Amino acid sequence: MKGSERFGASLTEDGRYRLLVEAVTDYAIYMLDPDGVITSWNAGARRFKGYEASEIIGQNFAQFYREEDRARGLPQRGLETAARENKFEGEGWRVRKDGTQFWAHVVIDPIRDEAGNLVGYAKITRDLTERMKAEEALRLSEEQFRILVQGVTDYAIYMLGPDGSVASWNAGAERIKGYAPDEIIGQHFSKFYTPEDLKTGEPARALETAIREGRYEKEAQRVRKDGTRFWANVVIDPIRARDGSIVGFAKITRDVTQKKLAERELEVARETLFQAQKMEAVGQLTGGIAHDFNNLLMAILGSLELVRKRITPEPSVARFLDNAIEGAQRGAVLTQRMLAFARRQDLSPVAVDVPALVEGMMGLLHSSLGPTIRVETRFPRGLANVHADPNQLELAILNLAVNARDAMSRGGLIVIDARNERLASGPPQGSYVCISVKDSGSGMDEATLSRAMEPFFTTKGVGKGTGLGLSMVHGMVEQLGGKMELKSTVGEGTTAELWLPVAGADAAALADNGGRAANAAPQKRTHVVLAVDDDPLVLLNTVAILEDLGHTVFEAGSGPKALEILKREPRIDLVVTDQAMPNMTGVQLAENIRSQRPAMPIIVVTGYAELPGDAPTGLQKLSKPFRQQDLEETIRLMQQA
Repeated sequence: MKGSERFGASLTEDGRYRLLVEAVTDYAIYMLDPDGVITSWNAGARRFKGYEASEIIGQNFAQFYREEDRARGLPQRGLETAARENKFEGEGWRVRKDGTQFWAHVVIDPIRDEAGNLVGYAKITRDLTERMKAEEALRLSEEQFRILVQGVTDYAIYMLGPDGSVASWNAGAERIKGYAPDEIIGQHFSKFYTPEDLKTGEPARALETAIREGRYEKEAQRVRKDGTRFWANVVIDPIRARDGSIVGFAKITRDVTQKKLAERELEVARETLFQAQKMEAVGQLTGGIAHDFNNLLMAILGSLELVRKRITPEPSVARFLDNAIEGAQRGAVLTQRMLAFARRQDLSPVAVDVPALVEGMMGLLHSSLGPTIRVETRFPRGLANVHADPNQLELAILNLAVNARDAMSRGGLIVIDARNERLASGPPQGSYVCISVKDSGSGMDEATLSRAMEPFFTTKGVGKGTGLGLSMVHGMVEQLGGKMELKSTVGEGTTAELWLPVAGADAAALADNGGRAANAAPQKRTHVVLAVDDDPLVLLNTVAILEDLGHTVFEAGSGPKALEILKREPRIDLVVTDQAMPNMTGVQLAENIRSQRPAMPIIVVTGYAELPGDAPTGLQKLSKPFRQQDLEETIRLMQQA
């Protein structure tokens, strides 16, 4: 005879329900009549709340609530919600007999007769403040326990025989797992386990743990009748006879799939936020360093140029001087990369003909990539112009091509092509040209691809890469309102795509006007200039450049000092000021000057891409580090304005 048959022969159905509820000590399970009067009381309820059955049966369950909660009508609201929505679930403070409070998780299910009339409520309370072993067996009648268990639909509450076969099945078990009672009673409970857990012997281990430790609890995946999986919180308590022998197990299962999904979504959101905060912090740090470095480069580069103009050194000395100038210029390129990553680089977007730009840089590509790399271009007719800075776009394509070369150690093919695209959904939405650089190299795995555009991340050897190339390209493209995508498969190569917005007619017209202005014959005249900068090195350099251009210069180390000089020197007809100064920025200084001398031409020097949005109109911006010819051209443009 099977174990389940012996078990079934020794207990009636009502007896099984009685033993089942008697074995549950981690939940208070009891019944209420339609008015909330307690009609049954289990050992778990006694352990949580301290009342004997004789003390509490016949009393209204509202006495478990705090006085303020009763005043707010919380007990009656719970019953009304259960009757209306077929379920009430919540957490809150409850009161024990001795007046102490505990935090409880409560589920109330309505109990209805065959005609659908409300005959009472099944109430399950769990003490989340502490967990203790049961203190006494359940004392309610077999019929009350059967109705109670069958009335619970949010928990699968059922019994197992000593061998793990299912001996009872409630409505909650049927709802959660999908089996009708006649389909599952007599079957082994291992049917609910995943194949992975079956291989490791988890079902037997669960029963052994319950016997050895008096209780088993775990959250894990389980399998429904239709084969789908769900996350379950499982509690198994052993059921013992009076002599202490095991006669079965009480098992409570709750579907916690939604909770697990919410926890996972929260974890992903936290990871995303952390990554965004980290990248923002790195961007701010990088932009700040680049800005300060620009000040140093400006002093070095400007001074070297002035020295080169004022002396005629021997050829050997001139070579070292030119080498120092070239080194400073390389440093300026590096700061532009750093500012590009921080999205603070200075861009001058115009309408760019992509095929013409790439064709014009083919010689540079061939000389930079070496003889083992073949470069092909594939551009369709009718390709739209893009809204971009041609110098930065050329540098971006060169960066991508060099990366592609480094991924092909034995040489290979690089294909540069472009196509018109329209994004109907976004962001960003609109018309774009997608420029792609594709190689036939080794490709990247998912882990490398996910980090490829991070600043300072590189797979190249020490000294062979700064890790800023892709991040610079990414920053430049996004600053222009586009996006960058990387696609790669190990062994099949990598494709880098630059999605740049299509240039409109206005952008093309502005580009033409700018070209004509640049070609116009300069009209030079000298000025009385006020130079303002809080950095003595930069101020000295700026004054020297202006004086070398023939201007008369007054100098100030701060905004307030500049305002004092302007008051006593009415001859000043041009102001050149740094933006990032303490106490008073260049824009704030310009606002003060314009309030008294509205027509004063003002040049604001900055290491960032844009001036603040509230800057006065008509200011001329000059980016650091600038050379003498840059300052001269900016002054000329102000004369024409």
